[in-house]
Amino acid sequence: MDNTVRTGTELLWSALGGDPALVDRVEYGGPAGLLAARLPVMELARAAVAVAGLAAVERAGLPGPVRVDDGAVATAFVSERHLRVDGRAPVSFAPLSRFWRAADGWVRTHANYPHHRAALLTALDVREESVEAVAAAIGERAAVEVETAVYAAGGLAVALRTPAEWAAHEQGREVAARPLLTRERLDEAPPRRRGGPLRVLDLTRVIAGPVATRTLALLGADVLRIDPPGNPELPDQHADTDVGKRTAALDLDDRPSDRRAFGELLAAADVLVTGYRPGALDRFDLRRPGLVTARLSAWGDYGPWAGRRGFDSLVQVATGIAVTEGSAERPGALPAQALDHGTGYLLAAAVLRSLTEQDRDGGTRLVRLALAQTGHWLTHALPGYEPERYLTESEGPLGRLRHALSPVTYEGGPTGWSRPPGIQGGDDAVWATA
Repeated sequence: MDNTVRTGTELLWSALGGDPALVDRVEYGGPAGLLAARLPVMELARAAVAVAGLAAVERAGLPGPVRVDDGAVATAFVSERHLRVDGRAPVSFAPLSRFWRAADGWVRTHANYPHHRAALLTALDVREESVEAVAAAIGERAAVEVETAVYAAGGLAVALRTPAEWAAHEQGREVAARPLLTRERLDEAPPRRRGGPLRVLDLTRVIAGPVATRTLALLGADVLRIDPPGNPELPDQHADTDVGKRTAALDLDDRPSDRRAFGELLAAADVLVTGYRPGALDRFDLRRPGLVTARLSAWGDYGPWAGRRGFDSLVQVATGIAVTEGSAERPGALPAQALDHGTGYLLAAAVLRSLTEQDRDGGTRLVRLALAQTGHWLTHALPGYEPERYLTESEGPLGRLRHALSPVTYEGGPTGWSRPPGIQGGDDAVWATA
């Protein structure tokens, strides 16, 4: 088994507080070379799926094994690209969701939702909804200026930063100082009485949160997703990530009857999963004794960006991932929205582990994850491909050489060649003596 695969799973399982011995129940297989990237994306994907399966068998009291197939993992991590609705392929990104050249660099925007698109155009003072008009407006401004103006208007735009620039940024320092996820026991309350399927109230959007609740639905949970009537999920996103769930529309701001209905749902729920920006749902007082709450955000609920909206594509741009995966001419992207999908499976695992511990020890539980934290874990915690690990240096007649180690290795075998290369033609034409 690939040590990197095992290491990734061990790291995530440890972050979840799981018994290290259970990692031996995971088996890996499938085709190689998928989700190729400079960063170890496939390792993140395998490990996130592995711990979701491991948390599921632990909770169910099953012996396993948990089988992780690279083909299934890679396909699921780009599930939105494989979706077809009556033969029609979905549109992943709207025309105004893309990279733009600014006066001093690059900016990426996210304008898939109508209200975000309107905010982008307002911030840029663009009256014509066209790529050309937006490109002209952004091209005249500094990247950070665009970022600031669009966010102030309620839209989404992020200036491209290098890994070093993100590390020096105040939000980047806040992210780096914290663990991948947090798990808290808030009190001594007993768990909810469960007389049937696990009840999961789903207040999430887009990919990461819905992937988590889609996974819980697969495992038999009764998942009920709630959206505001005037702002439903994008149809293709709904088709991809709401499989296995039921969905309902409730106006929690303006309809008292809907507020009462929601309160009754929350009172009977075992799990609450939220995916809105920190603070956005505080006015509804979602705390309940004995509840397992999982809170997901883009940037974390700390630091100067705590209240900002965000998506996977924007987190990649802010944290330097887009620079790492790009070229000198243009920023790049991961081969999948891996921060979203990886965080989604990790979130499902965190919920399951919290339920397992709650059944044993009680207590209201809270778990918190952020796309930016997953991004930091991908870029810093996972051992990626480092050529230096497979190189050596030697002194010889040609000088000091750096060269590749041989990939042919086995227990008890040689660790390297017995001699460096010499001067061409400089040896006698005889066999070496014993």
